[in-house]
Amino acid sequence: MVCDLGKLVRSPFARLRSLLGSIEPGAEPIDMSIGAPRHPMPDFVADIIHDHAADWQPYPPIRGTDGLRKAVANWHGLRYPSLREQIDPEAHILPLSGSREGLFSATFLALARKPHVARPVVLIPNPFYQAYAAGALVGGAEPRFLPTTEATGFLPDFEAVPEDVLARSAAIFLASPANPQGVVASRPYLHELIALARRWDVMLFLDECYSEIYSDAPPPGALEVAAETGSLANVVSFNSLSKRSNVPGLRSGFCAGDPDFISRFAGFRNVACPQMPLPVQHASAALWGDEAHVEANRALYREKFEIAGSALGIRAPAGGFFLWLDASALGGGEEAALHLWREAGVKVIPGAYLAVETDGAIPGAERIRVALVGDAATTREGLMRTAEVLGPS
Repeated sequence: MVCDLGKLVRSPFARLRSLLGSIEPGAEPIDMSIGAPRHPMPDFVADIIHDHAADWQPYPPIRGTDGLRKAVANWHGLRYPSLREQIDPEAHILPLSGSREGLFSATFLALARKPHVARPVVLIPNPFYQAYAAGALVGGAEPRFLPTTEATGFLPDFEAVPEDVLARSAAIFLASPANPQGVVASRPYLHELIALARRWDVMLFLDECYSEIYSDAPPPGALEVAAETGSLANVVSFNSLSKRSNVPGLRSGFCAGDPDFISRFAGFRNVACPQMPLPVQHASAALWGDEAHVEANRALYREKFEIAGSALGIRAPAGGFFLWLDASALGGGEEAALHLWREAGVKVIPGAYLAVETDGAIPGAERIRVALVGDAATTREGLMRTAEVLGPS
């Protein structure tokens, strides 16, 4: 287990520090490696937390306040009109101390649903978010990585998964919009995936943390697609305020969906996971209830993608705030990251650091991930330097 964890669950940022080592940057450093939003957070957040200072004292309820659950349920009805009146704040919603801890710990409940399987499988897109694999490995499962490359449309090809593997599967992870590719799973894709999950009685965990950052059309949601079948069974969506509201340090998210799973997950979290402090819950409820700051946030990202289009001659992804750039002309992602740092002072993540080797190849090894999280001026400077090093696209 220790060996597996050390091999498969490695921080891409720690690996990047080792790669760059003591190399001096070739210009004033611009960090475009970490996907931590740097846009201003809404002004009212600090005021709400200050006004509820006395609420730091009591233990907060693990299931969250009525106000927070109702705010999340109301947001679902606004964002996905077909879900209006269909999301029950009591049965379908569970607040989380950031979506990462939920994505990690939900795996244990999914594995518990397959006690007859000696070593259940967890299906994970590759590249992947490290929390998916961490939960699988700590839970004693076999992580099965599905390549998401240009050949697969940057989404996993679940039809290629053998039936004997599906029979052993306990959970499926999917991010839409995808990190790092920015691809959005279509409604037909989600319908087919939900049907597959139910056919094999697998929990489908949709990481939708980038759902509110998009270039054109709002991405479809897993729950609205599931609801079209008349049931939310086997489907759980995870979301947070980190990207939507520029408050990654608030550590506020939720999961929603299958009521039986939500109930059992609440019981598990009550003895094993952190509560969200009450002042944070009050601020979170206000954030889920306000769309003006989210629209302003999207406008800032659209401006930066326009800059990327001018500097690099590329189209904006469907969702998220990353560029997934082909760096094969420089010898691949690692070489490109070294060149960009040494020659231009721009820090990016090699694609290989977000993936593992499957079938003799590392998906995305020829690419770099560039995070457009800074202000417009810094982004423009970083992308112009990147264009000079990478050459014509």
